[in-house]
Amino acid sequence: MKKISTPLDGAFRVELEKREDARGFFARFFCRKEFAQMGLDPEIMQINTSMSVAKGTLRGMHYQTEPKAETKVIRCLRGAIHDVIIDLRRDSPTFRQWYGCELTEENRSMLYVPRGFAHGFVTLEPRTEVIYLVSEYYSPECERGVRWNDPAFKIDWPVAPTVISDKDQQFPPFTVAA
Repeated sequence: MKKISTPLDGAFRVELEKREDARGFFARFFCRKEFAQMGLDPEIMQINTSMSVAKGTLRGMHYQTEPKAETKVIRCLRGAIHDVIIDLRRDSPTFRQWYGCELTEENRSMLYVPRGFAHGFVTLEPRTEVIYLVSEYYSPECERGVRWNDPAFKIDWPVAPTVISDKDQQFPPFTVAA
C-alpha cells in the first residue's frame, strides 16, 4: 500500500500496490502492520457498508465526538462517489478546510479519514456500494454532523445531491464553540 498526502493535515489517500498476472491482480486491502508503519491508525472495530440506489444520493457529513471519535478508511466497491472530508479539529492548521476526491470501483483508491474530521459523499453512479473500515464502535450519543451545504465550508459538489436523508438535511449550521 502507498500513502499519498492530501491538502488536509493527517488525511491521506491509500493506493493499492497490485501484483498483476494473466488472472488479474492481487493486492492487500488492509494490513494492520503496514498501516502502523505508515503512521495510520491500525485499529479496526467495525466494517460498514452502504449501497445507494440513485445517482446523486448524499450521505454525510458525519463524525463522532470523543471519547468515541473515529478514524475511517473509505473505499468504493461498485460505482463511484465524490468523497469529502472536513477538518473540524480546532488546533489543526487545516481547520474548517475540506478535501474531495473521486473513489471508484476502477481506481480502487481509499481515503483515510482521521479522528476529528466530518465525512460524507455523493454518488456519481446508480447502485453505488461503499465500504467503511472504522476504528470505533458506533455510538449514537457521540454521533454528530454538519450540513453538506453549510456556507461555513463552501463545498463544491460535482453533482447536485438529489436524495438526502431527513437527518442529514437537519444538521444545525456550523459554529465554533467557545
